[in-house]
Amino acid sequence: MRKKYKSLISFILLMMLCVLCSCSGGEEENAGDDVLKLSMFIGMSGSPINDDNDIKELIAEKTGVSVKETWLPSGQTAAEAVSTIIADGVYPDLIDGSDAMVQLYNAGLLIPWDDYLDDYPNLKAYYTEEEWNRFRQDDGHIYWCNVFQNTKNAPTPIAHNDEAFWIQARVLEWAGYPRISTLDEFFDLLERYVAANPLTPDGLKVIPYTCLCDDWKYFCLENAPQFLDGYPNDGSVIVDVSDKDHPKIVDYNTTPTARRYFKKLNEEYHKGIVDEEFATQDYAEYISKLSKGNVLAMCDQFWDFAEVADAFKQTGRDEQGCNYVPLGLTIDKGIPQRWHTYGDTLNKSSGVGITITNPDVRKTFAFLDACLSQEIHDLRFWGIKNVDYKVDQKGRFFRTEAMRVRWSDPSYRSSHICTYKYLPQYGGTSDDGINANMPEEQLSEFQAGLADPLKRCFEAYGVDSYPGMIGSVVEENAIWFPMYSYSNNMTGATEGGAAWIRMGQVKHEWLPRLVMSTDFDEEWEQYMRDYNECDPQAFLDEMQEELDRRVGSGK
Repeated sequence: MRKKYKSLISFILLMMLCVLCSCSGGEEENAGDDVLKLSMFIGMSGSPINDDNDIKELIAEKTGVSVKETWLPSGQTAAEAVSTIIADGVYPDLIDGSDAMVQLYNAGLLIPWDDYLDDYPNLKAYYTEEEWNRFRQDDGHIYWCNVFQNTKNAPTPIAHNDEAFWIQARVLEWAGYPRISTLDEFFDLLERYVAANPLTPDGLKVIPYTCLCDDWKYFCLENAPQFLDGYPNDGSVIVDVSDKDHPKIVDYNTTPTARRYFKKLNEEYHKGIVDEEFATQDYAEYISKLSKGNVLAMCDQFWDFAEVADAFKQTGRDEQGCNYVPLGLTIDKGIPQRWHTYGDTLNKSSGVGITITNPDVRKTFAFLDACLSQEIHDLRFWGIKNVDYKVDQKGRFFRTEAMRVRWSDPSYRSSHICTYKYLPQYGGTSDDGINANMPEEQLSEFQAGLADPLKRCFEAYGVDSYPGMIGSVVEENAIWFPMYSYSNNMTGATEGGAAWIRMGQVKHEWLPRLVMSTDFDEEWEQYMRDYNECDPQAFLDEMQEELDRRVGSGK
């Protein structure tokens, strides 16, 4: 596959020389320095890139640093992987341990950032002083920063990177683009479509609805009740604001809506609508299944399956209407819903940190700082000018269709593209005031890259973006949002944390069983007995204390 890009590589090498000649000033002027080769572990699933990746080498020439990424092994949780790293005593130079960062902090394996931030202006400006302070741990120091949900300059709200019930565009087209707003309407449409279309155009048996239960990603099954009742993604709890002066923690696992939701899945499972393999498939099998185009719908966070869109573009299934669009469902009609989060979400529980065995801490901080410079940021996410994108007479970046197809090619991504996607990055608008920092947020590029079925879908519903399809309430995030930034760091050291761990274990075991049960009512009662034995009230009380603290302190 790499041979098809040989002519491009020659051009890229030429471009590298031009860029290096024009490079000047600051921490990025490292062309003559030896390249510092850093290792990085990321506690998420991901795809490795080649050691001689073109843009990776170009970034190394410009910054003096190259990063070798390794990803979470299949079948392991981030907590398990981090525990293994700690036990082995051999640490990566950079680490994003997902929600297990507190384990690294407790083990004393992370470098505090406080003495460095003032020396690196891009990094220091990444958060406000108040936001940086939220990352401080019990000892008063900062040890990591989250690299997502940070907007620079004007926002560009085109994508929906949050959770939703997703459905293929062709299903909506077949039905005449109906308004689907409730869970019952959603499954009614799936039942009608599969009855009329049991096979895909290429002969595959249609799977109306699947779900991911693998490891911690069982959130795809578990947390829909909070959204169905109209609440935003606080992740572990509902925050009831009926008394605005005294918001209250509510357990979404035990609400009437939770019971109705799982009973609906149970009914659909026995009708053959819910994938019979949903409870046993792992993440790789789930992505492979979605990529074939015969899964009509699922509930998931977009970032968890984003690569599927690339697979559709490579196989032409995007033009068959296989791309997914999000629906903001509620349990009953008329409930204002908040599936889409407007504004940035500060998740202080995870992010990238620097370990105590890092060979050159200052050069590493300089590299993180350079990753936020507009030049390096454009290289990471747009690629190389005239190779991966072009610039029109008004200064707007755009891609040709050939460039879009190439960018979605796994071989090209491995050999050429280097986003360093778990290092600091920005959404919003670039410093030129014209272009989006992320290509998928460039409205003109987004619209030009849409497959025809998506264009027809958006036109039918009178929207021009994925948030428009969702139709969530537009509002600022509450001061406490999101509560999962606290619960994700809970450990067994407190009664509430110990209860939280037990609750997760019980849910992971019981929820798939409920969906497949032949006597749902009896199984639900047994589930509730086991769940209540976990002492969920201890968890809820601790969450209420944290909610009260955030409301009282204003952060």
